Amino acid sequence: MRRRDESGQALILALGGALALIAAALALVAIAGAVTGKGRAQRAADLVAISAVRSMKDDLPRLLAPPRRADGTANPERIAKAVYLSRARAAGLLAARANGVDPDRVRIRFPDAGSFAPVRAEAKIVAVLRESNGHRVEASAVAEAGAAYETGSAEGTAMATGGGYGGTLVMRDGEGMRPDVGAAYDQMAAAARGDGIVLMVVSGFRSDAEQAELFAAHPDPTWVAPPGQSLHRCATELDLGPSSAYGWLAANASRFGFVQRYSWEAWHYGYAVGPEPCSSAGEAVAASGGRASSRASTSLPSFVPARYREPILRSAARWGVPPALMAGQLMAESGFDPTAGSPAGAQGIAQFMPSTAVAYGLTDPYDPVAAIDAEAHLMADLLRQFGSPELALAAYNAGPAPVEACNCIPPYPETQAYVTRILALIGGAGAIAMPSFEVRLVA
Repeated sequence: MRRRDESGQALILALGGALALIAAALALVAIAGAVTGKGRAQRAADLVAISAVRSMKDDLPRLLAPPRRADGTANPERIAKAVYLSRARAAGLLAARANGVDPDRVRIRFPDAGSFAPVRAEAKIVAVLRESNGHRVEASAVAEAGAAYETGSAEGTAMATGGGYGGTLVMRDGEGMRPDVGAAYDQMAAAARGDGIVLMVVSGFRSDAEQAELFAAHPDPTWVAPPGQSLHRCATELDLGPSSAYGWLAANASRFGFVQRYSWEAWHYGYAVGPEPCSSAGEAVAASGGRASSRASTSLPSFVPARYREPILRSAARWGVPPALMAGQLMAESGFDPTAGSPAGAQGIAQFMPSTAVAYGLTDPYDPVAAIDAEAHLMADLLRQFGSPELALAAYNAGPAPVEACNCIPPYPETQAYVTRILALIGGAGAIAMPSFEVRLVA
């Protein structure tokens, strides 16, 4: 009897142990399912946020385009901010569907929607998983993507390295090109703006090393030239956008010395005037060398006095600030009067308050060249802080604190009039050379 009882107890213990193992296994399955689901939801949220911001990147030139053409007619390329955000939302939801996520479980919002040109999107996904044991597991994920305003990348100069062209590069939209190509591009971009088209440089100089990486990722010579064979290595080639500008480029680029290199690439234009691509004469083209006046005439509004054009361009390049923005500011602040003063105590051509002048190392606010450089330095800091020209202008006028408090142009009549006047002076925000738009996930 004792043996029978012991064997029965052992059986019960064995069954209990097996049930415990099964329960533990089911728990592990549930945990694994939750972890897997969380990972899937996170990847989907990342893709939704990135897709929304990529749409914003593509549409940004249309948002910033002037509302009217040079002849006064409405610009059909211009889109309102509501349309801009709606298209970004639709792109995000399309990415959700493509990744098997019910769009009803996706929430997309734009953290900087109150700004003039939003460049951030946040996606939240709550995914519901049904496991085989009937347990319901919810996995949620949040991702934010955006474009950083990186001052210093849109303008200025650099030296080419990595093989191919080895001379001076001038930067436009963060892409390098030979100085004479840059001067011609400035003229073409100005003409395009007059017709309601905002051009962007998508790709410029590519060294042999960069081309090797690109070809390794896409080893199809039909679309990507092998290393050493692409004309992009010569700093004379530009890939331009957006796609809405292709028709204008086809009709007008030749007036500025650019030719469409390949019939099947509507975006690729090469500079066909001046030294041959990748020639010793091309290497010798200087960053200024008779081109500065041409660049000045297209990068700055006509109301800028001749004696201040070079200081503005030089400081704009040094600090990475759009020169047209600086010019509009100086006109609004003082009308380019270096002796100007205000009842509030602001001084000089850029109307620095004494405390701000000290903070930026400006010992004499009435020295116009020094004041212009300090203005550029201050605006570079404000652009980095607030991420948009209109908020930076508002902070220059009202101080950073009220702008930071609402992430908007404060409801001060003087500040609102100040921002409006400057944008009107330079032909709207579409006339400002905007920075390189890099889509990235935000930690």
